[in-house]
Amino acid sequence: MAVFNYKIDTQDLAQELGNVTKNVDAATDAVVSLQSAVIAAEERAAKHLCDNVNRGFYSLIHSQISQKIAKYKSEFESKRMLLAHQKKALLAIKIRMERDYHMISSRYEKLFSGLNRILQTRIFELDKPLVDFSYRDVGKISNRTKSLSATVPVTQLESITSSQIVVASDIKRKCFNVINSSKKFIQEMKSQEEITKRVLVDDYSDKSHERLMPVLMYEFIKDRNSITGAEVIFPQNHLTESFESSISEILLSDLDRLKMELDNPQWIEIQTELKKQIMDSKASARVKEVAHNLFSQNFSINNI
Repeated sequence: MAVFNYKIDTQDLAQELGNVTKNVDAATDAVVSLQSAVIAAEERAAKHLCDNVNRGFYSLIHSQISQKIAKYKSEFESKRMLLAHQKKALLAIKIRMERDYHMISSRYEKLFSGLNRILQTRIFELDKPLVDFSYRDVGKISNRTKSLSATVPVTQLESITSSQIVVASDIKRKCFNVINSSKKFIQEMKSQEEITKRVLVDDYSDKSHERLMPVLMYEFIKDRNSITGAEVIFPQNHLTESFESSISEILLSDLDRLKMELDNPQWIEIQTELKKQIMDSKASARVKEVAHNLFSQNFSINNI
């Protein structure tokens, strides 16, 4: 078998492979540099992106907060102005109400003061002797030391007897007046007790008897259409509801007949007596005029 030996020169190949190795190393260095540059660029881009995102988010939040602040500030200013306006209006209402209150209170104070004086006069007229005794005689008795006759401390001996006689006579006169007033008061009290005993009923009977009881019946206008109504008022705690209803039906059914009887002599006498009492009353002229007009109008209406 033949053997062939060949000698191949690989110097050029090795040299070229060496160049290839250098190029591969250069490429590796380039790739590494590129990777480092890419990583640095990505870091810069990520940082830039994060900064922009943070700045944009901050700007967005700041803008929203600024808008809300502006909105709430505008609402606050409007409500503050509204509250200030309402405060002024309330203060004006308060001042007006205080003025009206003082005016109305002064008016009613005058009205009730006049009513008090009129009621006091009327109450005093109910039992004039007792009132005169309490306000006039008792006051004089309480102030008797002031009304006693005084004597001059320096006087002659012969005038002492006369002065004592004068003082004693004055004291006797005053005592006589006090005794008469007390006697009159006791007599009137006794008379009142007798009248009360005659009026009051101590016992009651189950038998059927005719009894008299005062009632008040008045007629009034219900509405603007001049529709009239009538009502009967009874003394309290004297009759049952059934008796009151039956008596009311009887009286209201005879209302027209009662109106026709207003021209009898008794009514004329009542009218004259009432006018006399109005003239003799110590009330004010306005009260007298109103009472007279009310009575005259009622009398004229009932006689139509």
